[in-house]
Amino acid sequence: MAWQPEPQQLVQLSHVLKDSLSGHDIAAQKNAELALRRAKTSPDINNYLTYLCVTSNPPPGLDATAYHAARSAAAIMLKNNARSSYRAIPEPSKTFLRSTILFGLQDGNVQIRNFVGNVVTEVLRQGGIMSWPQALPDLLAMVGNESGRMSVEARDGAMGALFKICEDNKRALDQEYPNQGRPLALLLPKFLEVTTSPNPKLRSRSLSAINVFLTEPIASTARDNIDSILRHVVQLTSDTSDDVRRFVCRTFALLADGMPNVLIPHVAGIVDYTISQQKDIQNEELALDASEFFFEASSAPALRDALGAHLNKIVPVLLDSMIYSEDDQLRLEGDGEDADEEDEEKDIKPQFATSKLSRANASIADTSSHTLQASNVQMKAAINGFAYEDDDDIDEGEIEEDDEFDVDPEDEWNLRKCSAAALDSLASHFGGPVFEVTLPWLMENLAHKDWQNREAAVLALGAIGPGCMENIEPHLPKLIPYMISLLTDQQPVVRQITCWALSRFAGWASHLEPSGKREFFEPMMEGILYRMLDGNKKVQEGAASAFATLEEAANTQLTPYTAVIVRQFVQCFGRYKDKNMYILYDCVQTLAEYAGPELAKPELVGLLMPALIDRWEKVQDASREMFPLLECLAFVATALGNQFTPFARPFFMRCIKIIQQNLEEGQSAVNEPYLDVPDKDFLVTSLDLLSSIIQALDGQFSSELAATANPNMFEMLAYCMKDTNNDVRQSAYALLGDCAIYIFPRLQPYLPTLLEIIMHQLDMSLVNDDPETAFRVINNACWSCGEIAMRHGADMAPYVERLLPKLANIMFTSNVPESINENAAIALGRLGIGCHQQLAPHLANFAMPFLATMQKVSWTDEKGHAYKGFASVVLDNPKAMEQCLLNFLAEMANAPGLFLTGMQEDGPLQNFEKVISEYKGLIGTGFDDYLHNLPPPQEQALRQLYAF
Repeated sequence: MAWQPEPQQLVQLSHVLKDSLSGHDIAAQKNAELALRRAKTSPDINNYLTYLCVTSNPPPGLDATAYHAARSAAAIMLKNNARSSYRAIPEPSKTFLRSTILFGLQDGNVQIRNFVGNVVTEVLRQGGIMSWPQALPDLLAMVGNESGRMSVEARDGAMGALFKICEDNKRALDQEYPNQGRPLALLLPKFLEVTTSPNPKLRSRSLSAINVFLTEPIASTARDNIDSILRHVVQLTSDTSDDVRRFVCRTFALLADGMPNVLIPHVAGIVDYTISQQKDIQNEELALDASEFFFEASSAPALRDALGAHLNKIVPVLLDSMIYSEDDQLRLEGDGEDADEEDEEKDIKPQFATSKLSRANASIADTSSHTLQASNVQMKAAINGFAYEDDDDIDEGEIEEDDEFDVDPEDEWNLRKCSAAALDSLASHFGGPVFEVTLPWLMENLAHKDWQNREAAVLALGAIGPGCMENIEPHLPKLIPYMISLLTDQQPVVRQITCWALSRFAGWASHLEPSGKREFFEPMMEGILYRMLDGNKKVQEGAASAFATLEEAANTQLTPYTAVIVRQFVQCFGRYKDKNMYILYDCVQTLAEYAGPELAKPELVGLLMPALIDRWEKVQDASREMFPLLECLAFVATALGNQFTPFARPFFMRCIKIIQQNLEEGQSAVNEPYLDVPDKDFLVTSLDLLSSIIQALDGQFSSELAATANPNMFEMLAYCMKDTNNDVRQSAYALLGDCAIYIFPRLQPYLPTLLEIIMHQLDMSLVNDDPETAFRVINNACWSCGEIAMRHGADMAPYVERLLPKLANIMFTSNVPESINENAAIALGRLGIGCHQQLAPHLANFAMPFLATMQKVSWTDEKGHAYKGFASVVLDNPKAMEQCLLNFLAEMANAPGLFLTGMQEDGPLQNFEKVISEYKGLIGTGFDDYLHNLPPPQEQALRQLYAF
């Protein structure tokens, strides 16, 4: 007999579940939460929850509204139980759940159907597709109404569940299972069949489910059946449903990205279709999905070329789509002076520490990389991350953390931004032809009486600027002054977009002759700087973002204007509210990056540092603003060098404190799983600022800071080097290497512990789920190992037997970034400076790949150190070089003479001379003949460099 609930317990549980969602009665909610924790210990709890999910009639004592809340809470709890502890659910309860839960998809309430769909999806995700083999056939039977008894609601519920299952189990559904085949081979024909359903919602949902498998990486089953998919999609192009046509447009966009070649034979028809959909201004969502095709197609080389014949149709539609809609115009015309109003929490988006680049070569400290803050219309590579999602992607009824915050429409991806991005991409490829189509539209709209047309024209000009520079350049002497005049336009949004558009031409203006700079670049720069203090916060944001772009484009050409810029930045620090402060940090760090020495002048230090310190003192340790602030300070410290000394101690010690707090919170979260895991970006940015300070200051002062840090910096560094987060470890190894370079005596006592951690990290098997960041960690570990080896000398001897195979394995691995091979080789060579005797017996095994790798490395001090150590190893075992001596001599011949003499005793010159002498003695009178095996220029260079 099937399981049945105890009526009294069912009523009690229903009341408790209802109260758990009672946000207006906090006491009842807390009591309910405690009761549910106790109820979770009952072996039958999931049976009760399942029963409530599928039973629409309320038990005694609950009205329909209260019972609906109880059922919703039951479904949410059941889903969470499946997510957190599916394997621990008793097998009888799993059996009851699987045999019963699908009935809930027939419920008359759409929210309950969605909740039940979430439960089904979670059970399959946690248990595996084959753990419930009947689920997919049963759901397909419901959608197809094979029994003839399924209601429209039931079919909708089943299709919604299938869509969620596809989203959450894309890879699993496309796998081959023994005796079962691929589940997607069962699903796909049924989904295509449902696209012919008379119900438009079923048609759109089935096509959206198919689209899941057309996202990259495209499912192999979808690739195998692409012709059939295309036939059905083409049939839907004339569908009467806006939603269906939206998904048709998404299909074309997805195929443009993932399988562009299949669209080439049909490109003319697809262009006409998507243009007709994009022109439907009454349905902006449909128009946006249509414009996505042009954006994706313009990024796919083969398909992009096919668009060339249709530019005269495509470009005008993109241009017209960049004009604000009437609703947007009304909203924006209400914008005014708000610069003195404090930001609300919803206005401030989370900021994340910049992803750090690994050390591409051993001479570069990759502790941070420049980040551009995107203005509302800035078109960046990140646009390619546009995600195709069904409208029901967020589980209905469940609350996202940010749901309470309204999203600014200006921050959303929309039709005008997508159209501008597509135009930018087409202009970058086609250039002149795009300009020819755009020019008449620009002429009509740049001086238009309506601000929305002027704004769109400026957006279009900025979009095509870089790609059509050759065609636009003759017009810039008139266009630049005109755009500068728009910086005082009455409409804030026009001022904002003009800042961005001007920044797109900053590279041209900043590299003109002096007279051209005075005429165009200086007014452009001054205009954007002035707008950074606009009375409207969005204009401030756009101007600050544009100025960061201008700084990058101008590069060192910015140096003469550093004082003017710093003064304006200081005023911005005094006026900006929290949100725009984030972008201001980016402006400051970019200035520090490109105008560093100029920024170190005492009068500018006296202006900038008090402003930064004032903000530093206001920002709390746990504030997310700490990330961009620490990142900015790292650039400033590097730029100021010793001029940063008077300010360094409080920054240094607070970083130590932040690291300590984060590590302690992380340990607490391990011990108490209910606690939140601390944000690792606090560790990353703090470690990076410590690195910058140690590099910037005099070694004695840096050493003193490290010695007085409380808790001990090196002990905390050891924990960071073992952190589970790759970004933390990467920054930790960067700091370790910098400590080896600048404050080695302070580091040395802790090396027994730290070297053990390094040797564990130098393991290619650690590269698993996220190889890109894992490679960066290994790269920095190799680099820091080399820096330590060069200074620790013979004291590295106890570690050689374990280090050598690890470094050699990295050096021998071909399918990794070259920089890793190079840093491993440099570390191995440097190890030879103090431990050549230990390495010599193994020389024949690593000499050939070592030389092959080192040939790719530029002649830097690091390469010189490595060859000094390698030559020492060779001198201990010269006969081991029999197979590759000529390669070594060729490298010695390629060494620049000034480089060899410049490094003096730190370099390889003396050891290279000893190598020549050694082999002259070994080979004897045949040495000259042996050298003839080298190309004549190399033989001559070898004789001249080493005077023999």
